[in-house]
Amino acid sequence: MKVLIVEDEEMLNNIIAKRLKVESMIVDQCYNGEDGLDYITTSSYDVIIMDIMMPKLDGLAVVRQMRAEGNKTPVLFLTAKDSLQDKVDGLNLGADDYLVKPFEFDELIARVYALARRSRNQAVEDILAGPLRINQKSRSVWLHEVPVTLTAKEFDLLFYLASNPNIVLSRQQILDHVWEYDYESYSNLIDVYIKDLRKKIDVDESFKMIQTVRGVGYVFRTEE
Repeated sequence: MKVLIVEDEEMLNNIIAKRLKVESMIVDQCYNGEDGLDYITTSSYDVIIMDIMMPKLDGLAVVRQMRAEGNKTPVLFLTAKDSLQDKVDGLNLGADDYLVKPFEFDELIARVYALARRSRNQAVEDILAGPLRINQKSRSVWLHEVPVTLTAKEFDLLFYLASNPNIVLSRQQILDHVWEYDYESYSNLIDVYIKDLRKKIDVDESFKMIQTVRGVGYVFRTEE
């Protein structure tokens, strides 16, 4: 699971990150809303933990822009504000949960897991990309309605790429989400899997869905 923490209190940010890492979560950290929005638009997360009162751009503005752009990543607001109206405003803007400081870390962890489960349960079962159809629940893939046999990791890789259409994903992002490995140790692993995956699903010579972005990573194209 990958989590983004957007919290301007550096000590609290670091403590939360440490606790999440104990749970074997992958964690990105930033300290203001503007940087948070940059992280959100260039990567993908299972859950976002966000403070409301932050410099440059507050949490409410970040969530408002996220939802306007169609980003449905679950957001847990973490804030010192505890009035009913603050909670209502945050939830109406599209936040998924609300935790008031000070809080128990066990409760924070439980809420993060709950948001991730809820998001997975609400996910669209089928991803359609031209002649390709991917079903997450059954972990099945069809090309021109003909079943394609993939290994478990090939499916995970394809599903992650297809879940982020037309977004360039770095090798590190792919390793974080599919293998949870460090890039330095497995620099060639992705290339091997991409090569095998292309043989199975990218058979149309006129248009390749999985494209290499030199020096960066890969992108799953749904449009020419």
